[in-house]
Amino acid sequence: MSTFWSIWISTIVLVVVFGCAWLLFATRKSQTTDVETDRTMGHSFDGIEEYDNPLPKWWFYLFVATVVFSLGYLALYPGLGNFKGLLGWTSTNQWEAEVARAEEMYGPIYAQYGSTPVPELAKDGDAMKIGQRLFANNCAVCHGTAARGQVGFPNLTDDDWLWGGTPDAILQTLKNGRMGNMPAKGVMPNMTNEQVDQVVNYVLSFSGREKDAAAAEAGKAVFAQACVACHGPDGKGMHAVGAPDLTDNIWLYGSNYEWIRETVLHGRQNEMPAQSGRLSDDQIQILAAYVYSLSN
Repeated sequence: MSTFWSIWISTIVLVVVFGCAWLLFATRKSQTTDVETDRTMGHSFDGIEEYDNPLPKWWFYLFVATVVFSLGYLALYPGLGNFKGLLGWTSTNQWEAEVARAEEMYGPIYAQYGSTPVPELAKDGDAMKIGQRLFANNCAVCHGTAARGQVGFPNLTDDDWLWGGTPDAILQTLKNGRMGNMPAKGVMPNMTNEQVDQVVNYVLSFSGREKDAAAAEAGKAVFAQACVACHGPDGKGMHAVGAPDLTDNIWLYGSNYEWIRETVLHGRQNEMPAQSGRLSDDQIQILAAYVYSLSN
């Protein structure tokens, strides 16, 4: 903060505090007596008159206490521009102290779980309670509190995995994140609208839901040119590139003709953010075990 703004803010704060104190005492001194009377302010509204009586003493002293407290607070804590307060408190050093206390208390527990293999850890009830809380704080916003996902975010409770559901694959996903990219029209950017219709029908034919059998048959050649590189000749996908299996009824972006056509025409991009740097390796180990347990 520049010197000008520091002085500006400090001045406003102190004027407000001392102004309240002045107003409190000035209005009290204007009263002729501390005893309640029937004297009014000389105006009324809808038959209601305002009496000219002093504040009750307990109320007055409470206001005085708030002024004293405010000045004490501003002396001890930052609130006057660049003045850091006599205690030197900041939200950052308080957070760091709390993290240090938490690490001292929970570090050994995390370390014990962090050295346990994921399949074994997934059977530990206490560890999974911790894993559930880690999931709720870091993953539920995308995958849902029940981990069943939503459009664009995978369901973690089934056996269908874009990047693989082994312990190592889940750990890799959590630590480094994943970047999914379905290019528009696959690797065939000159695909015509007719060919789009054909390949969509061919994809639907994997599960017996094509709208046009002739178009689906023609789409086989389009699929071989535009989609096989990622999804494979049988449409079962490849974990290495995060390409989904097109032969089941598990769809990330919808399974009807219109949704699949939208995917082919415009592509899809998705990102799973890396948790390294946000969570410790031990916490990631516990979280991986929790995710692994959801489908095992």
